[in-house]
Amino acid sequence: MLDELRVRDVALIQEAHLCFGPGLCALTGETGAGKTALLVALKLLVGERADTAFVRDGAEELRVEAVFSETACDDNGEVATTERLATRRVGSEGRSRCMLDDEMVTVKALAETLGPLVDLCGQHEHQSLLRPGAHLAAIDYYGGEELACAKDNYRSAFAAYHEAVRASARLEELARASTLAWEHAAFLAREVDAVAPLEGEHEALEAQLPRLRNGEGLSQAASGAYEALTGEGAALESLALAEAVLRRQQGVDPLLDALAERVGVIAVDADDLALELRAYCDGIEFDPEALERALGRLNELEGLKKRFGPSMAEVFAARNDAARLLEDTDGLDERRQRADAEAERTREALVAAADALDECRIAAGAAFAASLTEALGGLAMGDVTLSTDIRPQPFESWTQEGPSRFELLYQSAAGTTPRSLARIASGGELSRVLLAYKSLVHEGSHPMTLVFDEIDAGVGGATANAIASRLKELARTHQVIVVTHLAQVAALADDHWVVEKQADDGAVSTRIVRVVGEERVDEIARMLAGERGELAREHARQLLGEQR
Repeated sequence: MLDELRVRDVALIQEAHLCFGPGLCALTGETGAGKTALLVALKLLVGERADTAFVRDGAEELRVEAVFSETACDDNGEVATTERLATRRVGSEGRSRCMLDDEMVTVKALAETLGPLVDLCGQHEHQSLLRPGAHLAAIDYYGGEELACAKDNYRSAFAAYHEAVRASARLEELARASTLAWEHAAFLAREVDAVAPLEGEHEALEAQLPRLRNGEGLSQAASGAYEALTGEGAALESLALAEAVLRRQQGVDPLLDALAERVGVIAVDADDLALELRAYCDGIEFDPEALERALGRLNELEGLKKRFGPSMAEVFAARNDAARLLEDTDGLDERRQRADAEAERTREALVAAADALDECRIAAGAAFAASLTEALGGLAMGDVTLSTDIRPQPFESWTQEGPSRFELLYQSAAGTTPRSLARIASGGELSRVLLAYKSLVHEGSHPMTLVFDEIDAGVGGATANAIASRLKELARTHQVIVVTHLAQVAALADDHWVVEKQADDGAVSTRIVRVVGEERVDEIARMLAGERGELAREHARQLLGEQR
């Protein structure tokens, strides 16, 4: 329930603070006084799009605050009430900020939290009643869990069928393109496999070729260096002699001992170097046949690079792609048959789910139309009958919403032809259909705030009394806030607020006041006769007295 609403700098409203109670609350006032601004404020709180045009001229931002209370039973069966404080601010530059229970939240979070607590029923919803899509949504809502389950089954079957069709189409496309692609992939695989390249082989050969081409010179150089180190009177022998001479004076002078150590280290390094030179000589290959084999292998790899490269990495990637394509096309005909069979199976399942959904909707549509007809009888439309028309669609036109179109048909009197609401119903009739629909939708639902924006437009007399009675009845289980021009509705309200323009030093603003007693009599008189004369006031008192 909406307990409090504080509005600041919204359209012509500089500041307003309204405290709402349970039951029926009426908002009245002259056309253009600013009642729409209050509805804008409420829409902002339930997450609707912000429009800077509603920021009052000269203000930096608009601000809307509200306190909502929600009553529910806890796990122990005890009734508990939860209060939610919501704030929405919209700057003149377009920036929007939301707060919920003193914490910043997104507009989406605000809508998800407060949206289920408020149902805004504006005049634009009259137009939604003219769209068959809205009729289908109403039937689905009225169908309850059984219809919801049938709809879920249909949507699952719809998704499965279209996935099977896409899978079959992919295989069909592969089949059409596979002949040339398969031949190319098979050719590439044969050519690469004939060479059988190894990872890193090309790089290894390129590193090996200089040694194969210059093996004799490399061997001679390494051998000469080895002889210079190990031959008679060569470096190793001289180093050994130098170390022996120095060791004879070991222990006399630490500096000379250190030099002897260095000579010993150099001798060991030279000996190791000689061994490595010998091993290098032994490993050098200057076999012309080995060189020819390496050059031939490198030419084979270069040929693959030119045809399928330009790098060996790309050659290997092309071979892997060819392998995948060959694997994909392997047994393609069998896979296509399985895919076609799956598409047919899912089509049959979809048709069965569609029949079940239509059956549920036909039953729900008939029950909904009958209930709506009965409700309209209490709104001075006793001759009107509503029915549902089902129009099965071609299989190719089925959508996720279902296989058939459903539409509410309006029969103004017995013996007349049922026709579309758009062709028959007037604005006043649509208002009553909308009110009856909302009454059915919210019948038995948890208490919430229902806001009706001039849905009583274009009606009067006995019809106005019927609408007022229905709103009052709805207010027994829900908080109902109604923007109205009907005195009959305002007279039934538990709370009555008047929205009026006022001028202060040439500046126009909107003032909202709660009226009771004679002030309420004056407002009811204005609504009845357009003026507050004594005759109108007496009529207003009679109307207020009758409602009590």
